[in-house]
Amino acid sequence: MKHLRLRAETYARIRRFFADRGVLEVETPILSAAGNTDPNIQSFSTRFFGHVDAGSPQRWLRTSPEFPLKRLLAAGVGDCYELGRVFRDGEAGGRHNPEFTMLEWYRVGWDDTRLAREVINLLEHLLLEAGRTFDIVETTYRGLFHDTLAVDALTDPVERLREALGDIGIDGDGLGRDDWLDLLMTHRIQPAFPRDRVTIVYDFPASQCALARIRHDDPPVAERFEAYVGRYEVANGYHELNDAKEQRARFERDNAVRRERGAIEVPLDENLLAVLDNMPDCAGVALGVERLLMVLADTDAIADVLAFPFSEA
Repeated sequence: MKHLRLRAETYARIRRFFADRGVLEVETPILSAAGNTDPNIQSFSTRFFGHVDAGSPQRWLRTSPEFPLKRLLAAGVGDCYELGRVFRDGEAGGRHNPEFTMLEWYRVGWDDTRLAREVINLLEHLLLEAGRTFDIVETTYRGLFHDTLAVDALTDPVERLREALGDIGIDGDGLGRDDWLDLLMTHRIQPAFPRDRVTIVYDFPASQCALARIRHDDPPVAERFEAYVGRYEVANGYHELNDAKEQRARFERDNAVRRERGAIEVPLDENLLAVLDNMPDCAGVALGVERLLMVLADTDAIADVLAFPFSEA
């Protein structure tokens, strides 16, 4: 029961944090006619059996509130956040639950670097309230890989990345360059992060841009960051792309990868694409609340911070 109280106290602190900063709490639909095209994220879907005038009968449970929040931004809502449940199929285990809570917020006129500093402020606030102290380390994706594995994450060939994985046995059939980078991050780099450290990693490879802008450095990088507390990734943020033509092309590339993998193609969010060009320059970030609660509760088991895990729901 103490972890239920911890969750309630954390929600209250999050809401006070944003209220003090004038960020509006909003609520958006959980069911949508569109889904998340990301090939590495699988969505739940269901069907609506009511009147046909209500719209598409196939509905997708959101994997994040990102698309409707961006529609609100395009409509002029300004700085906003949502604290609510999201769903991802296939993600169940000691540190994953198919149904979990996400905190997502957007700051108009900010870039990813400025937003990352607000993430640090929120984490410090919540950790200090829980009696925890942490060092803060900020680095780039390229710098992190160079300093820990002596590889260049932006230019080294796949063969060098495979070598850096060492004796970790992986079936590499069908894996691309970004897959090997992800494996190095999850198997070699993250596990070595000190427990009492918040690590912010900026400037991801352009190939991992997702919904972020690309900055045309040499080589180009995505204006994206991730935040880790200890060895857990807790947040993923972007300087948000607001180019509908480019975003459509990225969605279509995602579905092409899905076809190649034999996975279900996902309908594009045409409501988002119709207004994305009107979305103001902004930065946004999604934070996994259960991961944060695991840190605050000092546990490696997500079941410890849930009322009932998926297996008992």
